[in-house]
Amino acid sequence: MDPNVLHNIGYGMYIVSSNKGDLLNGQIANTVFQITSEPVTVAISINKKNLTHEYIESSKRFSISILAQETPLSFMGKFGFKSGRVEDKFKDTKFIKLGSGCPVVLENALCYLEAKVINQFDCGTHTLFLGEMTDSKILNTGKPMTYDYYHQVKRGTTPETAPTFLKAEVAAEKKQTSQKYICTVCNYVYDPEIGDSDGGIQPGTRFEDIPDSWVCPVCGAKKTEFIKEG
Repeated sequence: MDPNVLHNIGYGMYIVSSNKGDLLNGQIANTVFQITSEPVTVAISINKKNLTHEYIESSKRFSISILAQETPLSFMGKFGFKSGRVEDKFKDTKFIKLGSGCPVVLENALCYLEAKVINQFDCGTHTLFLGEMTDSKILNTGKPMTYDYYHQVKRGTTPETAPTFLKAEVAAEKKQTSQKYICTVCNYVYDPEIGDSDGGIQPGTRFEDIPDSWVCPVCGAKKTEFIKEG
């Protein structure tokens, strides 16, 4: 059985948010899809360990912000590799609260929708929440970020709690990048030939020549948290 066939399934990059009373949280998600059109229903897959899962079960509401292709990796890392149990992800983030109390991330979003949970399905490590759309709005025009673009162009990585995370894939990437540097926190790979455009590091810059103040563009780990393979 070859798990690489899964790479041919299309995914997007979204921020799913919810609330528990006045408490707010959001996370990166890639498994979002429409189920029906009358009424409009959508489904999302959320890891049971995530704080967002707890909030959705509490409020029975969730919002989905569809991210633009130009979204910086640092912003993705804030919602994808940081825990709401440790820090407030909405601090310094542009967002609104809808009448239901559910938060919606506006920053780097093309549009958003809100849904009320009408059913949920236990999928082992994850729960599939089915929601009926209650609100939606177009914010900006542009191309949405796809999961493929995030990996191939932005060179982003996948959290272990994501439904598409593959241990074998991480191991293979490390093996193939013996001359590059890997973040020990999120497995982001710094490639000198590519650099880090979001962080102002030009292509051709050796890792040793990067300023010590530079941090991982995905999770914010310090330069000292990187290791060289080989």
